[in-house]
Amino acid sequence: MSHHLSGPNLRSPEGDARLDLTDLFAFASPQPGRTVLVMNVNPVAPTGGQAFHPQAVYRIDVDTDGDRRADVAYGFTFSDPADGPQTMTVRRATGEGARGPEAGGEVLVSGAPVSFTAEPAVVRAGAYRVSAGLRSDPFFADLDGIVKDFQWTGVDWGADKNVFGIVLEGPDAAFGEGPEIGVWARVSVRRDGHLVSVDRGAHPSLTAYFNEEDAKDAYNAGDPVDDWENYRQPWTAKLQHFGGYTTDAAEAQLRIVLPDVLRYDRSRPAGYPNGRTLTDDVTSARLTMLTDGKVASDHIGPHTDLLADFPYLGHPH
Repeated sequence: MSHHLSGPNLRSPEGDARLDLTDLFAFASPQPGRTVLVMNVNPVAPTGGQAFHPQAVYRIDVDTDGDRRADVAYGFTFSDPADGPQTMTVRRATGEGARGPEAGGEVLVSGAPVSFTAEPAVVRAGAYRVSAGLRSDPFFADLDGIVKDFQWTGVDWGADKNVFGIVLEGPDAAFGEGPEIGVWARVSVRRDGHLVSVDRGAHPSLTAYFNEEDAKDAYNAGDPVDDWENYRQPWTAKLQHFGGYTTDAAEAQLRIVLPDVLRYDRSRPAGYPNGRTLTDDVTSARLTMLTDGKVASDHIGPHTDLLADFPYLGHPH
């Protein structure tokens, strides 16, 4: 699957689905001059009885100069649901302030409502729009067919699934002055007074296919700047095994996804791997990569419940 169940042994990090990053999207708003970033967590989210983790920091990091380090960071934190209806605080950090694990910097909005019902909670904060809560999962794939060695079932695993979505839209310049940016998402949780990164990612369906089970925790705790050095060799071996690649051909493919930063040139239309829209067929893209084109598609199309306007994610099932 995409980035769902990204802990060891197809489990959520720390055994807690609220900490499980599922997908990251970056695309242009229908309103010219604006960028949309979407971070989804909590695979197979229930329709009641759960909330965002109150001791977690959910972050979207933005690299504006291509050095694989965060230059702008949007941090999302949530109140304890035991204290009443859950609310969200959004902060924006820049420069060195964007490099640490905390949600620091300027407070864009505080006490924003979070919706776990059918209707989204949409908050305007200056030039930004932000929304968080239960939404339909846009991820689509024939997972049973993949497990059955590409004997396709025609069933979309994600057709009836929900996630917790965090959607942020703002002026292009808020995410970087130039047209090209790189983005990744991270979930950290407080442990013994310190924030520990338990999940991170940008490109879909990497850790599930490429990382051995005993490597997943270290990957989730790592930083993109170290990805090429740490994962080039083992992931090259995976591509040689799956697709029969030569070493040079495998490394050429890996340059698209390592470091694990989703590059988005906003001077061109979004479409994976240039950013990622909610309808991009990333499952077929990853199968094509893994098998060197021998398996090019799972024959599942995008969801039809997406919204034309903010927050774009469909109403929950």
